[in-house]
Amino acid sequence: MKRVIYSGAGLLLIALAFLVFNGLSGVLFTHARLDLTEQKLYTISEGTERILDSLQEPIELHFFYSDETAKELVQLRNYARRVEEMLRAYERASGGKLKLQVIDPQPFSEDEDRAAEFGLQAVPLNQGGDKVYFGLAGRNAEGMTQVIPFFPLDQEEFLEYEISRLVQSLAKAELPVVGVLSDLQINGGFDMRTQQATPPWMVLEEVRQLFHIESLKRDIDMIPANVSVLLLIHPKQLPEQTLYAIDQFVLRGGKLLAFVDPFSEADPGMSFGPGEPAEDRASDLEPLLKAWGARLLPGQVIADASYAMSVGVGAERRPVRHPGWLSLPHAAVDAQDVTTASLENLTLASAGILEPLEGAGTTFTPLLHSSTYAMPVEAQRFVTLDNPETLLRGLDPSGQRYTLGARIQGPAKTAFPNGIEGRKDGLAESERINVIVIADTDLLSDRMWVQVQDFFGQRVPQPWADNGAFVINALDNLSGTDALISVRSRGRFTRPFVVVEELQRQAENRFREQEEVLQQRLAATEQKLAELQSSDPEQALELTAEQESALQQFLQEKLRIRKELREVRYQLNADIEALGRTLKFANIVLVPLLLTLAALALWLWRRRRA
Repeated sequence: MKRVIYSGAGLLLIALAFLVFNGLSGVLFTHARLDLTEQKLYTISEGTERILDSLQEPIELHFFYSDETAKELVQLRNYARRVEEMLRAYERASGGKLKLQVIDPQPFSEDEDRAAEFGLQAVPLNQGGDKVYFGLAGRNAEGMTQVIPFFPLDQEEFLEYEISRLVQSLAKAELPVVGVLSDLQINGGFDMRTQQATPPWMVLEEVRQLFHIESLKRDIDMIPANVSVLLLIHPKQLPEQTLYAIDQFVLRGGKLLAFVDPFSEADPGMSFGPGEPAEDRASDLEPLLKAWGARLLPGQVIADASYAMSVGVGAERRPVRHPGWLSLPHAAVDAQDVTTASLENLTLASAGILEPLEGAGTTFTPLLHSSTYAMPVEAQRFVTLDNPETLLRGLDPSGQRYTLGARIQGPAKTAFPNGIEGRKDGLAESERINVIVIADTDLLSDRMWVQVQDFFGQRVPQPWADNGAFVINALDNLSGTDALISVRSRGRFTRPFVVVEELQRQAENRFREQEEVLQQRLAATEQKLAELQSSDPEQALELTAEQESALQQFLQEKLRIRKELREVRYQLNADIEALGRTLKFANIVLVPLLLTLAALALWLWRRRRA
């Protein structure tokens, strides 16, 4: 009985101690977190912490998530938990400046009306009318609101950046100022070639909706202090005082988005004859780029056979592929940079090539690049180019990817160490600059990305490429503080089986090559059959014995190739399925068996020792 009593009392004491420990840990270690993930997914970055530390007034965050409606959507529920945990981390790190409210808007409720009032998007689930809200709305002390209408599941790596951008935009009440300096008629003008007036470029109208634009003269000697981002478009032979002003603006911490071009097709040029030099339509920032550790290859335009656009060359002629006009897919942009990660298609015309300089102290990060089927060509060839096919036929790919746009960051020195005449007191260096340079100006012109329609006197854009979105993304990113810019892409909550995917890709590549060879042989065989069968109609039924034999051989060859093709496709699927079976066997049988054997070996070892 004593043993039972003592045993019962001991169990009771253990249970009480356990409850006390849990209670105290819940009070004392409420905010304690241990993030063991490889990319620190549950820890906010240093840039976000600086943004939260700089908050002067409280901000309310309203996270609308239809928890009840989305209970069957496992992927969405997991990601919603990830978003809420991230928002809780923001609230803890803000020191009370952020107030988070999680709302499940039920149908026909006041919460749903609030979500609609903020402008959040409800995604329909089924024909029964069920909708899911999964967005964030923020409001500052002055009543200004910012929203993320819906958190896209495929943009998880930019979750922290989007939340930090929303918080920072609420902390700043005024629109960022973009200073625009351009040698092109982006505000409209008169085209001497066509003798017609030209409307303002639509990209400028898009920028004007989100930023305050301040036009700058090309002979300006100082960039105004209120300018957050300087937008340079085709800066042709700028005077020294303007280059010095840009140099000092960047060294002071100003952000720059520059579009230069070895041959701008949007530039009317100085002459109209066939002997017009390409230099008349070129722009560069050579002394500044050199100081920043980069350069634009002079007089060189990229020609790319893989990304060549199809263009029309006449009413009665078929479209041809123009290797100087590029349609960049998602694979040609930097998927890790917030300015380009969401872009699906960018179109450029006669773009140039950017290169980093050896020994530069800055970091040169390519944002846009060509395919490996590309090579540089002389810009002068585009002056009199009538048929793009001639350029395509003479293309000899180098196998190298060329950079068409880049982000330049890091410590840099001035391009004018001795100053300029009348100004000797400028900054000599900066610990960190942030510049984006694109080696093309034509991507900004309407014809390269948007169709503009007139709707009762209003110009309505219908984009067919992401050029405008790229400019907005770049300006939005650069107009933030260095803290926001440092919040780049993070890892994903869902981790893929990268080893398995690599094995699958290798198997697919191995069989795809064989499949392409067979497809080519099949096409050649079918062409020979068509040539035999499309002979003189009067003699179509009077084939010679030799022609009849050749026809039968080609038919048998065609059947044999199609059989081999089916076998190749079967082997492709068989290898992938075999890989899956191997992994299933390892997970279901092999691993448990190894654990069992290890446990038996440990038991036997202990028994022998005993």
